[in-house]
Amino acid sequence: MPQLPKLPFSPKFLLFVPVVLVLIIGVYTSFYTVEAEEAGVVLRFGGYHSTEEPGLRFKIPFGIDQVHKVPVERLMTQEFGFGTPGATNRSQFREQTNEQEAEKQMVTGDLNAALIEWAVQYYIRDPQDYLFNVRNPDETLRNASESVMREAVGDRTVDEVITFGRQAIEAESLLKLQALVDKYEMGLQIDQVQLKNVNPPRPVQSSFNEVNNAQQEKEESINKANGEYNREVPKARGEAQRRISDAEGYAVQRVNEAEGDAAKFNALYTEFTKAPEITKRRLYLETMTKVVPVMGRKIILDEEADQFLPLLNLDSRTPLSQ
Repeated sequence: MPQLPKLPFSPKFLLFVPVVLVLIIGVYTSFYTVEAEEAGVVLRFGGYHSTEEPGLRFKIPFGIDQVHKVPVERLMTQEFGFGTPGATNRSQFREQTNEQEAEKQMVTGDLNAALIEWAVQYYIRDPQDYLFNVRNPDETLRNASESVMREAVGDRTVDEVITFGRQAIEAESLLKLQALVDKYEMGLQIDQVQLKNVNPPRPVQSSFNEVNNAQQEKEESINKANGEYNREVPKARGEAQRRISDAEGYAVQRVNEAEGDAAKFNALYTEFTKAPEITKRRLYLETMTKVVPVMGRKIILDEEADQFLPLLNLDSRTPLSQ
């Protein structure tokens, strides 16, 4: 049976292999990549060292430098009373159904109950404050948001919460939550607080729905009546103004005509006082000039004529009038 050749063995080789492995691991762990929407927070010996921008970066290996990547450009969302499966934010919703039900059950200012589902959207403004000022910033934000929402709902009646007060609740919650986050120095910027679903307790939901439908019908009727009013009243006003303008124009016209006739009469009277006979003759001739052309065919005889037969044109077929 042939024997295998013996490999050369040296103690230096055993020392060389770990050194090479350590060097490879050190080089491999010395570089990291910060994505476009992230910021890299570098800890050196457990303390804050620097915040790195996106790109390929270097750090001291072997646990001396530790990097926490924080999504500073990503719009984060937390949901209350409901949950969207598959969300990228681990603190977006609570998986336990009982906790979701407890979150959305609130008491209004008139001691009624309401089921409120809402969402908070926010950015990480300062990654250093976000990581080090609060032990669990996401959970703290959830608790702060729930506290602020319960305070806003508790200051209003159930009708206001369910119907017309939603925007006011969102605006008030946004301001108060941002003030609370700034007070805790959490490094967050609250972008929006949005009410998703606001309902009365399930045993009385049908009654509230009927009330809401009645209120909507009332508002619809009011809006329709206002539309009719806004359409008819300006039209009537315009018609009234047009008639007033026509009457005023007619009055001005009649006054001007009367003044003109009066001025004409005064002028004639002045001429008449200067030469009565000449004025009478001129007025007579002017009047006859206007009257005779519209009288048709006429034969005018002298009052001393005995008959008009010699003047009669017997060949004419045109009837004569006297």
